[in-house]
Amino acid sequence: MAAGAELKADLSNWDPNNPQTWDSKRAWMTLWVTTYSMILAFCTWYIVSTVAPHLNKVGFNLTQQQLYWLTSMPGLAAGVFRLIWMFLPPVVGTRKLITFSSLLMLIPMLGWTFAVRDASTPYSVLLLLSLACGIGGGIFSGYMPSTGYFFPKSMSGTALGTQAGIGNFGMSIIQILGPWVMGFGLFGTAALTPQHTTEGPVFLHNIGLVLVPWVMLAAVLAWFLLRDVPIKANFRQQIDIFGNRNTWFLMLIYLMTFGAFSGFAAQFALLINNTYGISSQFADEPNVVRGATYAFLPPLIASAVRVIWGPLCDKFGGAIWTFVSGVGMTISIFAAASFLNPTEMGDYKGFLAAMFAMFFFAGIGNAGTFKQMPMIMPPRQAGGVIGFTAAMAAFGPFIVGVALANLDDRAFFVGCGVFFVFCTTLTWIMYARPKAPYPG
Repeated sequence: MAAGAELKADLSNWDPNNPQTWDSKRAWMTLWVTTYSMILAFCTWYIVSTVAPHLNKVGFNLTQQQLYWLTSMPGLAAGVFRLIWMFLPPVVGTRKLITFSSLLMLIPMLGWTFAVRDASTPYSVLLLLSLACGIGGGIFSGYMPSTGYFFPKSMSGTALGTQAGIGNFGMSIIQILGPWVMGFGLFGTAALTPQHTTEGPVFLHNIGLVLVPWVMLAAVLAWFLLRDVPIKANFRQQIDIFGNRNTWFLMLIYLMTFGAFSGFAAQFALLINNTYGISSQFADEPNVVRGATYAFLPPLIASAVRVIWGPLCDKFGGAIWTFVSGVGMTISIFAAASFLNPTEMGDYKGFLAAMFAMFFFAGIGNAGTFKQMPMIMPPRQAGGVIGFTAAMAAFGPFIVGVALANLDDRAFFVGCGVFFVFCTTLTWIMYARPKAPYPG
């Protein structure tokens, strides 16, 4: 902030687009504290995808379809929760929003900690706990608009790309951390004895338990370090975004990028197991593929790309990168579809390459669409559109999980490709082509 004297102590005249009333240190501190909490939120959202492949090993007796449904529920819940959280930033303010959202994550963390210790836990309880994990995905629609209030338009791609991209790493962190902490008792929890499998004892409950102290720290940091900016609006005032056609166009486009990314990432381990791995025709092969080996890579790839492409979107605009994303995702999903009825084990390499390419291009699109929104819409509406589009895209894990449980895999992949073609065409016509009506 230049000189800083004109910014009031209570931030009542905060305007990030005016150097005299913008404090960069305040903005970046808000981003880092919120991002830390968001990392834990995405860990929470993907607890089920980490736990589910191991449930039958510790005594549960769940069918393939039941496991798909379990890993789908967090996506359904996240979409619903995002429709609530999208309205909260201008109502409750950043400080309370981040603090209490962080504390809510304790519900699924502790719930799964105790549920997996008893193989007689009813399936209905497991479904409820899966829904509770949606809290972690839901708060995204409050965190991102709230952080967006603190940055000028010229930095929106970098700020939102950094926060969302680093926050998305939580999906990979839990996939890497989970299998590791299953191998030993956590300090101070000796009373929680391991579960026994044919491969030896495991501490499956640690996947939820290990996150508890870190989320409590997030709540403390948010309460003492964050403040609110003077952007206020009630529910009725905020629904004006639905009268803007760009809200609906951007929602469809973000459903393509983040919806597909989050959906296929949540189901990736099960999809590999059922097509090439331990639940497939190749189960007896000596080098059978295990989905858990690759589960952390989709979110790692897309999240890293989202962070890297934020500054590029600030420099070249978000629309052109969203278009590039759509073209790449379309080619990749059709390529992946060709490997879904394998005749030999070696086909899995082509499948993995195609899917990893799709996650790469999805990361570009996630950065591009979030750059477009603040450029096209005024600040308060931009926050609402970010929240709404994120809410719709959060249904990705639910849509993909239900489809894989009930439809032919190849038909579903081809259907996704057709949807990607539509969204890519829409991006070109409305936002990316020369003289587009809404460049951004």
